Amino acid sequence: MTAGGPRVAVLDYGSGNLHSATRALAAAGAEVELTADPAACASADGLVVPGVGAFAACMAGLLAVDGGRIVADRLAAARPVLGICVGHQVMFTSGVEHGEASDGLAVLPGVVAELDARPLPHMGWNTVEAAAGSRMFAGIESERFYFVHSYGVRTVDGWPQTALPSFTEHGGDRFVAAVEYGPLWSTQFHPEKSGAAGGRLLRNWLKTLKETNEA
Repeated sequence: MTAGGPRVAVLDYGSGNLHSATRALAAAGAEVELTADPAACASADGLVVPGVGAFAACMAGLLAVDGGRIVADRLAAARPVLGICVGHQVMFTSGVEHGEASDGLAVLPGVVAELDARPLPHMGWNTVEAAAGSRMFAGIESERFYFVHSYGVRTVDGWPQTALPSFTEHGGDRFVAAVEYGPLWSTQFHPEKSGAAGGRLLRNWLKTLKETNEA
């Protein structure tokens, strides 16, 4: 654990970018714990759900540590959650890979499917069309962020009016790059691999944790 600012739990369910996310959050000023303990995840000021690889595999790992309930309970209590990459994708209704559909956490309606773009994967730096009024992208609206993925959510049909999607285009296909929805923030890109811009985004999130504590 590192000492400093808001207490952040990074949900440990075997995802590959756990340690890079932990290091980036600590550098941004958080007190970070890598854990799958439900009590620790519930009591932390913020919860990070990372993820790399296949949607179905990440969902299996989450369910094995009761991650679905952990996320649902935090969001129901208006406690901040940050999803990253596949941790962003699992917040939607389902994911379709190789013709097979897997259930997601269904925080927002949407299907994660292969991008209609080439080349795939979409890998490297790209800009984000930030939503009007976005707090996530405050001060970094024109910056580039690091993406590595072949799948994404491309429509926001049926989304609540309070949900703020931000978009990115790759190979002529437009997809949801990030979303702000009450206590949930999530990003398709990797802020922990996005240099100074990613660090600013994480600090923007940590600021909301302080505000939640003070409310």
